[in-house]
Formats: sequence, C-alpha cells, structure tokens
Amino acid sequence: MASAKKPVKAAKPAKSKPKPKVRAGAPARADGPARMDAPDVTHADPALFDPLTPGEIADALRTLTEDRRLSSMAKVGRYRVICAEPLVVKPPHWMAGHRLARVVVYDYAADRTVDACIDLDAGVVAHLELTRAQPMLSRDEEALAVSIAMVDERVREKLALGDVPQSTLHYWGRSPDDLAFARRSAAVVFGRADGHASIVAVVDLLENIVTRVVPAERW
Repeated sequence: MASAKKPVKAAKPAKSKPKPKVRAGAPARADGPARMDAPDVTHADPALFDPLTPGEIADALRTLTEDRRLSSMAKVGRYRVICAEPLVVKPPHWMAGHRLARVVVYDYAADRTVDACIDLDAGVVAHLELTRAQPMLSRDEEALAVSIAMVDERVREKLALGDVPQSTLHYWGRSPDDLAFARRSAAVVFGRADGHASIVAVVDLLENIVTRVVPAERW
C-alpha cells in the first residue's frame, strides 16, 4: 500500500534588510550613505585653549618628573623648562576634550630635549619624545646669559662707552674644537643703541661661564 505523501511547507519570504537611516538635512552622497559622521569641532570647549595656570604648570611638571623614563633627569636636577603651553587635539582622538599641556624641557646633564604631552585630567604623560635637537632659548636662559656676560672681566674690558646688550641668540659651534659644538650655549651681542654691534660674548649655559669674546666684525 502506497504511503501518503507529506505536505510540502511553503518557503518563508526572506526578510529585507532595513534601510540605513539618513539624518534630516544631511547631504546626499553619490556613493551611498556615509559610514560615520564627520567629527564635530564646532562645539569644542573654548576653555581648552586658555593659557595654563601656574597650578596646571606645576601639576604638569610634577607628572613629568615622576615618570620613570625621566628618573635620572629628576634625580640630577640639571634641567630647565623651555616652554609650557596648552595643547588641543581634535576628535576622534581619544584625548579630544581633555585639558592637555605641552611641556618642553632641556636636560643639561644628558644633553637632550624632552618634549611631552601631559593629560592634566588623567594625570599621566600621554606622549614623550626624547631628542638630541636643541630648542630655542627660553626667556630665563636669555636673561641668564646676559647676566653672566655682563660680569665677565674680558667682556667689560672690551665694552665701549654706551654699549648695551642688543640681543641674545641660540649658538652652536661650527667645529668639534669649539666648546659650543656639543654644549648648549648662547651668543650675547653688545653694541650701541643706534644698532652698531661691537662685541659678541659666547656663554656656556651648562657651566655658566663666558667661553669666547669676539669682535662683532669677525663674528
């Protein structure tokens, strides 16, 4: 006796995928809807661009010197802060919206530059770069170089009546025989107020001494 055939079930209609939603007012794209909205920088907090307060600078320096990678610099203590300024990054960077500080320090003992980004909200060193490149002189270094040159006997002997410090420049030696070739130095230019230079004093900022006194016409 023939067995009864089982009824065949009708196939269910395939579900169509929902169409992506498009924001009202969003511009249409020829290659389809955008995968990700562009970062919105119009609502950035203006306070992130404000100059660092003395307390923020102190916090940034403490966080930097407590980093284990700079333990030798903090222990020896022969370094100078070149600059401390606010730093702002745009989304989608993970630090967007954080209060950041860029701190540049010159380590005299190791003859290197420390360039760091400090996340003041998290209290961490977010980025650290150590290089042999020398940054420009800080205001404190310029003032120090002038004060050292002014009390040097060789400089005082060569100064003419009316000569004053005109400018202070970051100086590198041209040859390995020059002490300034490998050590951070400044050149203090002396001259009259009318702009005529008379002498140039090279100051070693590591030992705080004048290493050379050169007539301006031979500089």
